[in-house]
Order: sequence, then structure tokens, then C-alpha cells
Amino acid sequence: MAPAGKVTGFCREGNDWFCNASLVSDVTLVVDGVNFHLHKFPLMSRCGRIAKILEAAQGPHEGNLLITLEDFPGGSDRFLVAVKFCYSIRVDHTPRNIVMIYCAADYLEMTEEYGEDNLLLKADAYFHKNTIRNWKDCILALQTCDPVIPKADKLEIISKCLNALSVMVCTDPSLFGWPMLMYGSLQSPGGSILWNGINTGARIQTIESDWWFEDISYLSVPLFQRLIQTMEARGIRHENLAGAMMYYCRKYLPGLGRWQSGQSGKTRTVASFSMTPAAVDQKVLLESVVKLLPELKGKSFCRFLLGLLRVALILGVNHTCQDSLERRIGMQLDLASLDGLLIPSYSDSDTLYHTDCVERMIHHFISSEPGIATTPAPSSFEIRTSPSSDPLRRVAKLVDSYIAEVASDVNLKPGKIRSLAEALPESSRSLHDGLYRAIDIYFKAHPWLSDKEKEQLCNIIDFQKLSIDACAHASQNDRLPLRVVLQVLFFEQLQLRTALAGCLHVLDTESAPAAPVTVTGPTDMAGQIVQRDGWVTVVRENQGLKVDLERMKSRVGELEEEFSKIKQEMRKVTKSHSYLSSPRFLARKIGCKLLPQSSDTQADVVESTGPTPRSSIEQPRSSRHRKSSSLF
Repeated sequence: MAPAGKVTGFCREGNDWFCNASLVSDVTLVVDGVNFHLHKFPLMSRCGRIAKILEAAQGPHEGNLLITLEDFPGGSDRFLVAVKFCYSIRVDHTPRNIVMIYCAADYLEMTEEYGEDNLLLKADAYFHKNTIRNWKDCILALQTCDPVIPKADKLEIISKCLNALSVMVCTDPSLFGWPMLMYGSLQSPGGSILWNGINTGARIQTIESDWWFEDISYLSVPLFQRLIQTMEARGIRHENLAGAMMYYCRKYLPGLGRWQSGQSGKTRTVASFSMTPAAVDQKVLLESVVKLLPELKGKSFCRFLLGLLRVALILGVNHTCQDSLERRIGMQLDLASLDGLLIPSYSDSDTLYHTDCVERMIHHFISSEPGIATTPAPSSFEIRTSPSSDPLRRVAKLVDSYIAEVASDVNLKPGKIRSLAEALPESSRSLHDGLYRAIDIYFKAHPWLSDKEKEQLCNIIDFQKLSIDACAHASQNDRLPLRVVLQVLFFEQLQLRTALAGCLHVLDTESAPAAPVTVTGPTDMAGQIVQRDGWVTVVRENQGLKVDLERMKSRVGELEEEFSKIKQEMRKVTKSHSYLSSPRFLARKIGCKLLPQSSDTQADVVESTGPTPRSSIEQPRSSRHRKSSSLF
């Protein structure tokens, strides 16, 4: 079938390919701007498409024909492989070129109608007998499908590779000795390694369920997405699929942090593949993975979702993707950690953290928990025994810690603190110590708040749910408004009165005359023992309350002393004010001298007319007194 003169090969000169033959070329084919100077006969004997074009182009004129092949799969390089096959030059099939050769042979219609053992038949045989039966070859073949995905889909190349990989993942790899084990098929039925057919006794290491994560991570995003969907339809566990997606995301999204490889099997597999990572659009990857993620719950999975959400806010994904992540995290918010919720604000917002995102996740959690939003606040015993109380309490504790962490942001508004705290129902907090601590930190970071704003924030705290230590701290907290401090003292005193009343009731019960002795069973005796132990516990608690009451009395006494001191200071200030407004002080200030009144003069005359020995002795003292009083 070859033209006259043996063809030894092809040579390239610039942008032209020439055949090393004695005959001059009579047809020129152009593929992706590259000219191939060839001969009609070998092409027409193998390629149905070129034969039809040449038959239609034949006319009265003779000469070199110019044919342009548009959208040739694989470009000029793969066309050269097909041309070499037409000239009976050996063509080697490998996992890296089989897809392109398959598509090129189909494009050129190199079927059995145009020659026995044509290229399409050979490519199909190699693909079905070698490629889809080997894990590594399937991965390599899929990686070369990206430029020709439409053509490969038409030939069902991609679907066959995906189905083959799914079957292999479902099967124990130690049963087949696939190339990723680095031992090929040299394996005995017992699982030991063979050398020249001899049992060496060495055992193949057990392959874990995630052995395939690294291998499929070299696929592009569209092919990876289709592989996950195929595996899901095959019935592979959602935990394994989620693990593969987490591995893929950690590899191509640096914001998720470092991932640990750790397994020697994966390292050997990657070394044998010698593949380069796929070129991935991070935004497209994230939006695609979010659609594929199964509905799972767990601490590690929740942390992964929080990392995805952080990267999604950086990349600016669409609203649907962001809302899906927030909903998934909200449904398992009780498994989240504080550092995972501290998502920085990457937008033009003045705040340091993305508090709106956290608030939406809280609402998703409330809506996902049945009976929380509509049920009224139960008693403390009902909260303790309710099945849904543990997740709700964990979320309440987490939210209080989150508010305390973001409260130091000077740009955070009081309304946001209030909305975060009120997003959870009242029954979620058995104690309000965490909420009080968060608001106290906010007051410390925002000293310019008015008393009205502080009182509005303090209204979200139920002071009856504060512990003794929190009440003691609040009663001495200078950052709280005075009205709030008085409210704390009132509730603290009310609690003490209630406790003392209970203590007195216990004492009265103990001092009451004993009831007539009756024969009781073991159950009644056990009940009496439990009741007596309960009274002992109550008495001990009452003793502690008495100590707290004494402290409160001493505190009240100190406040009374301070109040008396303030009253004395006020009296001194009043006296000094009356003295400064007197006529004598004004006259002294001006420099005038006031004359003594007539009554005083007559008294002096009477005293001088009738001197007595005592008066004569005291006269100098009285004269000094008059002398000093004359200064006014």
C-alpha cells in the first residue's frame, strides 16, 4: 500500500512535514496550521474521511491538492501518528496516547472497511484489553481526555474508564495485584510476593480504604466530579467519597492548611505515575465540590466545611454555594470549634470578623433542631433531661465564647452583640456567666458607651441565672450602670432570703416530734436514708449561704459608713459656704473695719466702773480679746 520507494520516516522543515520517499507528494493536508506533504494512495487506502474528500475533489485539473482538516482531535502531533500508520510505520500504543489515537482514528474513519487491522480496531482492542483493566492506565488515560472530552464522550471512553475505576475502588486491591502495589501480578494466592515463580515469603502490606485518594487527585475538576458521581451511583460509602473530596480540596486550595500524606503506598503510586497536578480553577473547584458533598456530621467534617467557607469568602463564590456551606455548618454547629468560627471579614466591612455569617449559621441550627424554636422555656430539670439539650447547651456555650472573643473589636456595634446573644432561645443557657463575661469585655473595650446603651445590653442577661461568683463580681463592677448593680444586689438578696427560708423550714422539720414508729419495708428504709442524706446536703448548703449572708451584711455596713462620711463632707461644705457669704468675711475681703455695736460698748462701761480683784486680773486677757476682735 505504500507509494513507490520505501518510506523510512518523516522530516520537518519549519512548519512543513515531508515524507522520505522517492515520489513527489500530490496532496497537502493542513492540521492546526501545520502542512503535511503526503501521497493520495496510502491515505485513501486507510482513511475513509480523506478518501471521500479526495473523491469529491477530483476534476479535470491535475496537481497538488490542498485539504484542511478542522478541529482534528489531538492536533498535528496525533495526525502525524495516524499518517505514520498509513505508511506502515510502527505505532506504539501507551496509556498516555491511546485516547488521542482512538479519537484521531475515529475522526479519520480508519475502519475495517478501508483496510484490515486498521488503526481504529487496534486502538479499541488496546483500550479494552489493557487500559480499562489497569488502575494506573485508567488514571493516565483519563488525564489525557481533557482536550477531547466531547469526542471521548461520543466514543464512551470516559464513561468506561470511570466505571472501571469505580469497580476497582469497591474491590480489595490485594486480590488483583494492580500496578499501584508496585508488585504487579507477581503474587501468590496467599498474598505473598513471588520471584520467578518462587514464594519469597514477603507479605504485601495491607492497603487502607483511602489508597485511591492521591491517584484520582491528578484528574481535572470536571473529570473528578464525574468520577465521584459514578462512585456514588456504584454505592461507595459516603464517608470514603467525602474523604476523597477533602483530600482533593486540600491539595488545590492552600487556604485549607497542610494535609498529611503519611502512607507509603500513596508515595510509591505517585512516583510510578510521574504525573503533574491538574490545572485547577479554585473557584470552580469549590463550587463543584460543595454540590457533591454528602450530608455528613462529625468534628473533622465540620472543621473542613468551616475551612471551605473561609476560602469561599476569599474567592467570592456565588450566593448559592455560600448559603449551602452555612446551612451545612449550622446543622452541626454543636460540633464546631471557636477558632473555626472566627472567620475574618474579607469584605469592606469595618469589623474584624464576619459576624453576620455566624448569626446565619445559628439560625440554621435552630431551624434544624425540632421543637427548639416553638417550645417555651422549660425548667432546669427538663433542660437537663431533654435529648436535644446537650447540643443546644454546647452551641450556647460556643456562642458566648464567640461573643467574648469578638467583643474587643472597637467597630462592633451593640446591636450585633444583642442579635448574636438573642439568636438562641432562653432555654439554651442554664447559667448566664458566659454571657455576662462577654458583655463585660465589650464594656471594657467600649468605654464611651452611654448608660442607656449599657442598660439595653444588660437586659439580655438574666441575673437570676448568675452564679455566686458572677454576682459578687457584678456587684463590684464599675463598668456596669448603677441601676444594673442594684438589680444584681436585689436578686442576690432575694436568693439568700429564699435559701434562709428553706434552711429554717428544714430546722423546723428536724425539731418536730417524731412520728409513731411503723414497720417499713426495705424500699421505705432506702427512701428514708436518701431523704436524710438530702437533708444533710441542704444543711451544708444553708451553712454556705449563711457565710454569704454575713459577707453581704459586712458589705452593707461598709456602704453605710461610706454614706455617713459623705454626709459629713456635705455638712462641711455647707458651713464653709455660709461663712463665705457672711458680712464680716466680705468686709475683711474689702479691707473695711466694722464698729462695735452699742450694746457691746455699754457692757464694757459697766465692766470698767466696778472693777473687782478678779476682773482686774482678767482685764489684760479681755483687752486682748477686744483687740483681736477689732480686726474685723
